[in-house]
Amino acid sequence: MKKIKNLSESNFLKLFFAFLTACFLIAAVCMPDRGQMFSGLWNILTNPSKVSTNYFAVGGYAATFLNMALVAAICLGLYCIPGTVANNTSTLAFILTLGFCSWGINILNIWPTILGVVLYCVVKKEKVSANVNAMLFSTGIAPLITELMLRYPGQDVVAFTWYGTLLAILVGLGIGFFLPAGLAMSPKVHKGFDLYSAALPIGMTAFFLQAILYKTLGVTLPAAPAAETLQVASRMTVNIFCCVVFAACIGIAFWMGCRPKDYWNLLKDPALVTSFSGTYGNATFLMNVGVYGLFILAYYNLIGATFNGVTFGVIFCMLACCNSGSHPGNVWPIMLGYVGSSIVFGLLAKLTGGNFAGAANAQAIVVGLCYANGLSPIADKYGWQYGLLASVMHYVLVTSVPNLHGGYCLYNGGFTAALICLILVPELERFSHTKDERKLAKAEKAAAKAAAVK
Repeated sequence: MKKIKNLSESNFLKLFFAFLTACFLIAAVCMPDRGQMFSGLWNILTNPSKVSTNYFAVGGYAATFLNMALVAAICLGLYCIPGTVANNTSTLAFILTLGFCSWGINILNIWPTILGVVLYCVVKKEKVSANVNAMLFSTGIAPLITELMLRYPGQDVVAFTWYGTLLAILVGLGIGFFLPAGLAMSPKVHKGFDLYSAALPIGMTAFFLQAILYKTLGVTLPAAPAAETLQVASRMTVNIFCCVVFAACIGIAFWMGCRPKDYWNLLKDPALVTSFSGTYGNATFLMNVGVYGLFILAYYNLIGATFNGVTFGVIFCMLACCNSGSHPGNVWPIMLGYVGSSIVFGLLAKLTGGNFAGAANAQAIVVGLCYANGLSPIADKYGWQYGLLASVMHYVLVTSVPNLHGGYCLYNGGFTAALICLILVPELERFSHTKDERKLAKAEKAAAKAAAVK
């Protein structure tokens, strides 16, 4: 046990990834429908996964957990490539990919883009071990790969064909090959205020491909999954699993020596910290996983979300930022902004006679809030009121963005967050003061007042 406490950040994170993988595998075996686990997994592989596809409805609970465990094992294997160093970005990539495995990613549609990143490494003579994060981020467009395999250019699923498979491989290779350049440029665009940084190049790629493959060629875009499929849900299954996993993280963090004041220091640190495990240590990072995870779960319970595969997945997609800057202290304004927006715009819709569909527990809004948490650096740097403003803007825009990419970008909310940064951050830099600047101005004013009294 002492060895675990003394592990390096990279090795500890890899062990943490293995822990999550084991949790999902054990859960798959424990599900009541485990007898249909493999047939359910085949259903997941052979059906479209366009946003928002509920894998609980497509394949069942055991199959969904199995798919998540198998993809997690693949990702873990990639991080075990000699020379690969796991860090806060790796945590984001791993948990984010894991979260999508219940509503868009499966063990089949990840490979074309992953191989595209490998091709990039071969051509540019870069180490594969240095681009594992890019491999995982490339899977954010996995639903398009499935679409090309199963039914493009038609509306009905025709199963796998040589034409579709070849097209999916070629498109996937192209996406993966060009993605690393986009990942390097993205932070310069949003200036680090969107924690889902990979969403910008993935979203723009999906936008471009949707325009080529559908709009420009006059191909009809397939409809989103039927709304009734989202009603296949289990509040008990999701809550029990998440409570056990997150409580275990808290317990292990205490065992590793994390004290309440250590975690409190993380919560009240005014600095914009981008790596909790690197700055505060492995135990405090793990404490944030548990506490932040339970915080997210409590929010979705309070608003009355439907606990289908999509909601289950976004709990982990939101948790993905647990090592990159998000915690309950800077995310609550964003949650408040979403709830407040749903109330205000609901009232305004009644006045205008509009058909309001933006309640806080509506599926699209549930998913949108998940990625609005990527704007938490705005709350960190400028204050909670600006985090609230950013979340209101995100709420307004997030349901319109799927029209750009046709429902094939899993990073829709993160892409929206990048657009919010493009709109809001320049105005904040021009017209607003940061928390540090306001604090300094207050101190100078107090000093001047004291000097005047003397």
